[in-house]
Amino acid sequence: MHNKTPHQPPLQVLIIGAGFAGLGLAMRLRQQGQEHFLILEKAGEPGGTWRDNSYPGAACDVPSHLYSFSFEPKTDWSRRYAPQPEIFAYVRQCIDNHGLQPKIRCNSEVAEAWFDEEAALWRVTTTDGASFSARALVSACGQLNRPLYPHIPGVERFAGASFHSARWRHDIDLTGKRVAVIGTGASAIQFVPAIVPKVKQLTLFQRTPAYVLAKPDRAYSRFELALMQRWPWMQKLDRGLQYLYHEARGVAFFVLPGLMKLMRGSFLRYLARQVSDAGLRAKLTPDYPMGCKRILISNDYYPALAQPQVAVVSEAIREVSEHGVITADGREHAADVLIYGTGFTASDFLAPMQIRGLGGLELNQAWKDGAEAYKGISVNGFPNLFILYGPNTNLGHNSIIYMLESQFPYVLACLDKLEQGVRYLDVRKPVQDAWNQRVQHAIEHSVWEQGCNSWYKNAAGKHTNNWSGFTFSYRRHTRHPDWSAYDLVR
Repeated sequence: MHNKTPHQPPLQVLIIGAGFAGLGLAMRLRQQGQEHFLILEKAGEPGGTWRDNSYPGAACDVPSHLYSFSFEPKTDWSRRYAPQPEIFAYVRQCIDNHGLQPKIRCNSEVAEAWFDEEAALWRVTTTDGASFSARALVSACGQLNRPLYPHIPGVERFAGASFHSARWRHDIDLTGKRVAVIGTGASAIQFVPAIVPKVKQLTLFQRTPAYVLAKPDRAYSRFELALMQRWPWMQKLDRGLQYLYHEARGVAFFVLPGLMKLMRGSFLRYLARQVSDAGLRAKLTPDYPMGCKRILISNDYYPALAQPQVAVVSEAIREVSEHGVITADGREHAADVLIYGTGFTASDFLAPMQIRGLGGLELNQAWKDGAEAYKGISVNGFPNLFILYGPNTNLGHNSIIYMLESQFPYVLACLDKLEQGVRYLDVRKPVQDAWNQRVQHAIEHSVWEQGCNSWYKNAAGKHTNNWSGFTFSYRRHTRHPDWSAYDLVR
């Protein structure tokens, strides 16, 4: 198993995943002069979410200045909310500017990783049989990298093309086709309006309507772009103001969830303005508290649904036939193409990799009741493993990039500790338990616990994904590692 590659000296750090998290940490390592690292990327090129989600209309719902690294500013975003091709280009620009290309090994999916206690090294094997050793292992796989396909009887019978939005088939022309879309999450509200003008007919299968608010998007003027080129502090100022605006929204999520009731009122007025048909409006009105699931933003979703060639179906799907989708009432909705807008397996953090820590402990076993990690980064029994954008570090109100930038210095400090004669550091179980209890307790009073199911929770109802407070408080928690929280083995 371990003799397929000649023994190269162990790496200092092995990073799994070349999306924003893995590349950001690599940029930081480079800036510190650290060269003994490698990024393993399962796909044919880097880019993570922004490589995968190339569907028509793909864009970020966090403003571009906030959705980019503070240490790699970009002053020439075309719009307030960047479209996918621009974010993907930014990722490649980060790689070029920091010379990271030679540090990325693509088409390298990690099959398993185990901690060799004697050598204090992580031993990692990829699906193509290559093996690596490293002092520290960093998981930068993200939460939204594995498409979730719904379990519907008969999908294999469907005669037409079918695909997930994160695996968009650009070779299939949808012009004049009858298209069935299953799911109405963050991806669907972007691609549905983009394809409606082309298709002959679009049937949208909705299990639960979403709260969709207006998107304050617009192109930056040439004057604004010139100002930001000339005075980069203006971009910083814009980023700072956007941060404060988004952070203020956190109040309604976990300080005073009652505020969401006021916001629901303004949502209902907005919906009434956008959708004049009372029947359609009733289908699109959520029956759960606002913010309990991800709040979406779009200016063209509701107008698209009001088009004559679009039908919104809220009946449950019974099965898929050769020529369409059959709902519980026995109706067959004809379709030539089936598109899944059903999101991702967000709560299976490091699946399908097999990760074994001290004493052969399996990570899936340690996480059988739901993933948890101290500060979202360290897991007891898995020394020198650091998770970026791990359990309970997702947000409903601000930019994940800010969370990643809080985690980088923490992980770098731990890596420095390994240089100072510590063989490995393992977070103590009582510390991890206390941290997790605090997070779960805080979430109980948040809007996410107001009675709905969402991808923020696992099947058992444990909140594995979201951070329970303000992002600046997370940054305070991750400013410096508290070494007493770890067993330091010298």
